[in-house]
Amino acid sequence: MKSTQINQPGLILTPSTEGWWDSERISSPRVLHDLDGTWKMWYYGRDASFDRQINLPTGRCGLAISSDGIEWERVKGPLTMGAIFEPHPDENRFDSAHVGVSDVYFSDGLYWMWYLGGDRQVLEIGKFQAKGIQMLPGCAVSRDGINWVRLEGPHRGAFLSPGQPGEFDALFCAWPQVLKDGSSWKMYYHTLNPERLFLVGLAVSQNGFQWEKVGQILGPGEPGSFDERGIGTRHVLKIDGQYLMFYEGVNQTGYHSIGLAISADGINWEKQPGSEVGGSIFSHAPKGSGRWDARAIGTPCVVPMADGSFRMYYIGANEGGHDELSSQHQIGLAVSDGSNFRKWYRWGE
Repeated sequence: MKSTQINQPGLILTPSTEGWWDSERISSPRVLHDLDGTWKMWYYGRDASFDRQINLPTGRCGLAISSDGIEWERVKGPLTMGAIFEPHPDENRFDSAHVGVSDVYFSDGLYWMWYLGGDRQVLEIGKFQAKGIQMLPGCAVSRDGINWVRLEGPHRGAFLSPGQPGEFDALFCAWPQVLKDGSSWKMYYHTLNPERLFLVGLAVSQNGFQWEKVGQILGPGEPGSFDERGIGTRHVLKIDGQYLMFYEGVNQTGYHSIGLAISADGINWEKQPGSEVGGSIFSHAPKGSGRWDARAIGTPCVVPMADGSFRMYYIGANEGGHDELSSQHQIGLAVSDGSNFRKWYRWGE
C-alpha cells in the first residue's frame, strides 16, 4: 500500500488504514539503502486493539520499501494484519507482550535486527503501575527482511538482563543498537532510573552473542538544556575515524529534540553544543504551531549519502497528548546542510 503525498514539512509516513497492524501509530524508523538501490524502512507501531495497558508506542513491527527514500509503500508481511515481526507466543519469554525494532544492518548475507521486547509483568514505579516496562534486547535474522528467525539469548531469550536493584539500568535495558567495531561489538541502549531520568548504557562483546556491560556512558544535560531529563534513543555511526551519536533528549517540560555527542573510542563521549532550542542540533517544531512534530522529534536514524550529505529519519509527536498513546506518532525526514551533520532541515522546508 502506497503512502499518500503529505504536505507538511518533514512528514513522509503516517499510520495506515483500518485492518493493518499499524493503523493507530507508527514509530522508530530504521532505514537502509540497499546495494540494489532499494530503500527499506523497518518500524514499529500498533493498531487500536493492541493491549492498552502497555502505554508505549511499541507493539508489532513492519516494513516499507521505496525507490527514493521519500515515498514509501508498505509490504504486507506474513503475520498479524501484515506485520513482519510480533510478540512471541511463549509467555515465559522476555518479548511475549510487545516488541519494537531498534536497529537493522546487513552483514554476511543476512539482515540482522536488534529489537526490544517486554512481557506481561506489571511493575510498580513510584505511584504508577506499568505493564511491559521491563524491556530487554533481542536479535533476529532474515534473508529477505520480511521473514525473521529469532536468535536465543541467555536471559529468557534476551541478550542482556536488567541491572541489580540500585544499579542504573535496573528497570530496563531497551532500544539496543549494535555497532560492529573491528573484531568486537558495541551495544548501546538506554534505561530510566527511579528519579525519572533517561540514561545511556553500553555493553561490549567479542562474538556478538555474549555481552558484558560497561555501564552508564551518558546522562542528563545541564539545567535548562534540551536533554535536562536525560537521553533516550540514539544512533551511533563511525565516520572519518570518529564516533558520532545522534541522540534524543528530553527537556524539563517533556519536549524532545535531537542532540549530538562525539567520541574517539565509542565509550567516552563529549556532547556538542547545537544552535537549536536548548543546545540541540535539530529541534521540535515551535510550540503552539500545530505542526505534527511540535512536541517531540526522536528515534534518529542517520543515513550517509553518496554526495557527502546525510539524511535523518525520525519520529515526530504532536502537542495535546498527555501520554504515549494520546499523542500521534508519525515518521519524518530531515536532510543535513551539505556535509554539515550539525545543521538539519525538514524535507520539503
